[in-house]
Amino acid sequence: MRVVLATHNPHKVTEFQQIVSSTRPDLEIVAYDGPEPVEDGVTFAENALLKARAASAHTGLPALADDSGICVDVLGGSPGVFSAYWAGQKKDAAANLELLLDQLHDIADPHRSAHFTSTIALVIPGGAEHVVEGIWPGRLAHAASGVGGFGYDPIFVPDGQPAGEERSVGELSAEEKQSQSHRARAFAELVPLLAAL
Repeated sequence: MRVVLATHNPHKVTEFQQIVSSTRPDLEIVAYDGPEPVEDGVTFAENALLKARAASAHTGLPALADDSGICVDVLGGSPGVFSAYWAGQKKDAAANLELLLDQLHDIADPHRSAHFTSTIALVIPGGAEHVVEGIWPGRLAHAASGVGGFGYDPIFVPDGQPAGEERSVGELSAEEKQSQSHRARAFAELVPLLAAL
């Protein structure tokens, strides 16, 4: 079965296909090539639904859309829905990361807690709409490390790693990331809904 993923971000398409293949090998994630809607929602759920509705209407296929970001406790949950635009309108991942590190440069480790949030919307043409959420808790490092992943991955250190062996998401293998990421956690909530398609 084909499902369109409402993003123009090739990293997300690859990541979703890797996540999906482990639980639903019959599901093919199709890249979206249509117009990008204005993401003017103030929550992850609102933006995910905007994107999924647009992709489903454009393609006639069931559509998935992810709206995700990093939420830093000491910043009141920001960047949050503004994660992709934190340093301006260009969606410059390197500038976003550098600005966030600069804003937290004098914040001590006990206060650097953060989490990645992924909210996934599923829109079925002429049918139901569903929204699920996945949270990946951790903290922010003082400097970027690793070359894997994308976005804020090189500065996010997930919880649950052995003491002294902690790595950023940028240092994890693709398999390690896909098994525990916020998107994987959200997708696990979505599997029963996809099974009903």
